[in-house]
Amino acid sequence: MPEQVQDFYPTPSTISTCMYYTGLDPATLKPVYVTTNPHEKAMQRALIQYRNPKNYDLVHEALVKAGREDLIGFDKKCLIKPRKMHTDGSWGKKTSKSDKNSNSSYGSGKNAGVRKKLEKMQQSEEKTEAEVTQQAQRTKRKQSETSTRRKKINS
Repeated sequence: MPEQVQDFYPTPSTISTCMYYTGLDPATLKPVYVTTNPHEKAMQRALIQYRNPKNYDLVHEALVKAGREDLIGFDKKCLIKPRKMHTDGSWGKKTSKSDKNSNSSYGSGKNAGVRKKLEKMQQSEEKTEAEVTQQAQRTKRKQSETSTRRKKINS
């Protein structure tokens, strides 16, 4: 298991940087998924270091989000084991008294505000992905129109 994971830092004049900033594959102009959300980057990092117990919650969230619950279990191919079931029928860690008394669905403590902000960022990122797809379609149309004009000029 790697002890350190390096974030991607765009380097000028590289194809990967072009893909990072535009969200498009320059060869095909098809949209490429690029995460800029710090929480999603943390989930990707946690998946690489899935054996670290500190990363369990992020790994679990990432697998569920990706629809890969098949990798949660006791099989050799599973990345993580499910948490133990409590007597009240719930899974995972027991919540503290302060969490039970909190009216917020984000719990309480120092990370409650961060979780709320991350959820808002994810919602805005979904809108951004749709905008990138629309931009890619517009770019493709413009290129098609340009090539049609060139053909007319050359003939």
